[in-house]
Amino acid sequence: MPPKSAYQGSSKSLLETIDGRSTMRDFKDMFAALMSTVPLTEHRVRFRKVEDTFTSEDAMAPLACLKVTQRHTVPDHSDPTKTVQTTTSTTWSMGRDMARSTCQQLVDARFIEAADGKVYPQFPTKGAIWQVTPKGCTILKRWVDRNGQPAPQLEALCEKAQMQLVVLERDMDTDRISLDKTTVEVVFRRMCGMEGPNLKANTTLSDSDSVSDYATGLVGVKMAKDRRVMNKTVPYTFMGKAAADWLQDCCTTIDRRECLQLCESFVRAQLMAPVIEDRNYQRQFPSETHFQPTKNAIYAVTEKGQRICGWLARPVSMSSEESTESDHEKVKIPRDTNMNRFNMIVHDPALRMLFREHLKMSLCEENLNFWMDVQGLLKVYHNGRKENGVVKPEYVKDCLATAYNLYNSFLATGAPSELNIDHSLRHRLDEQIIQTETDNDVQRARLERILHLIELAASSVAKLMASDSVPKFLRDTGYQSIIREHQIDMQLAQRALSPAPVPGSPSTIETAPSPASTSSNEKPVLSRSNTSRKG
Repeated sequence: MPPKSAYQGSSKSLLETIDGRSTMRDFKDMFAALMSTVPLTEHRVRFRKVEDTFTSEDAMAPLACLKVTQRHTVPDHSDPTKTVQTTTSTTWSMGRDMARSTCQQLVDARFIEAADGKVYPQFPTKGAIWQVTPKGCTILKRWVDRNGQPAPQLEALCEKAQMQLVVLERDMDTDRISLDKTTVEVVFRRMCGMEGPNLKANTTLSDSDSVSDYATGLVGVKMAKDRRVMNKTVPYTFMGKAAADWLQDCCTTIDRRECLQLCESFVRAQLMAPVIEDRNYQRQFPSETHFQPTKNAIYAVTEKGQRICGWLARPVSMSSEESTESDHEKVKIPRDTNMNRFNMIVHDPALRMLFREHLKMSLCEENLNFWMDVQGLLKVYHNGRKENGVVKPEYVKDCLATAYNLYNSFLATGAPSELNIDHSLRHRLDEQIIQTETDNDVQRARLERILHLIELAASSVAKLMASDSVPKFLRDTGYQSIIREHQIDMQLAQRALSPAPVPGSPSTIETAPSPASTSSNEKPVLSRSNTSRKG
């Protein structure tokens, strides 16, 4: 007797931001799916052989119909002799012109680079040899850790992932990077070097354009210890292009514009200041007055920036004054609970970014990833209910597909990022996931039950992070200065922790992501489906 199965599927266009690009999550998923399909072989480049490379044709061809599938098999609780397989499939389809544009976006994001080091003004349709950058390898490693390994060839690329990538927090609605004061200072510290300034031997040495210069992410932007400018000696100077390149190589920026936004924020925050401006660039782009990403523009780390980086000690009077004020507040304000501290951390972009790094070093980053993904799913579902009144069948199927993805990644037994949740809760989730009804009303009711169970799982994970990870994070000496600024031990319910808005709050929504065109010749079309199979 053939195995009984039921199919549930949904199709939708990729979401675009107001800048006209794909969201970071969809973009990373598509990149991982592409690298799972592209043949990675050895090619000869300038009289030497380079492994794990591919041609332009190899990259563009699979994008016509790109598919990645995630499968998971669990026992059938109603019959121990049988098993149930849940499958989540994601499919992209696009025309040749869009495929070329997508490959160019991969180059702009520094996920891939030409193996010969050549910079192409536009992605060539043939003749070029490409390789995955250290940043791209790290992106793939993070994706595989969450979703499993769909192709054996990704193993070699994941082994190359040695970069300490700066994972920037993004707004759930606009997909824009957070540019609050503390986040800007944290990223600036990383750009200047986690192990101290990356000094050049002398100012006459030119900077290399290779992404391998920052392969570890620990080395900061190349700078000169002293530079003679207008009969003055200026310390810690670097090129504008070098700063933009570092942000593009070592952060989860998706294009050059985001790098320029960060650099402009550094200048506005008085962490760095222009020493020599590029007049030609200013005439060409008169609106970009704060920062010029060229080799002719020279910037210096200010005294404030040096204090932020820890190169200069804070004045004793300033430190003692802050300490006295902090002690005075601690007497008046009662201490908070770990759960409230957790809520403060996850709703502040800068603290959330550092907390994510702490969890990654503790090998439990999947807890925060799951919690954030659940908040996004619940927000999308509830917003859909408000807009439509009654949830439409195709909308229910799409939410079910997302729920299946969360289940296969985090909640199923043996999942790639399996979480520690209550056994009875996991059992109830298994029972709901393996249901095979196709009636719209039944599916709608089942979605409600699944979302309720997933929300319970997220609450359990949040309590675990609050009781275990938050105290360790607060005691970590590497984050003490920022924690002290935010006064995380205080009960500050009425105080905003940073100028950045809470993800998903109505006041932060400028323009919701707009669906891309459904024409395969213009925009990529995304199709997600999930299947339950009993056998």
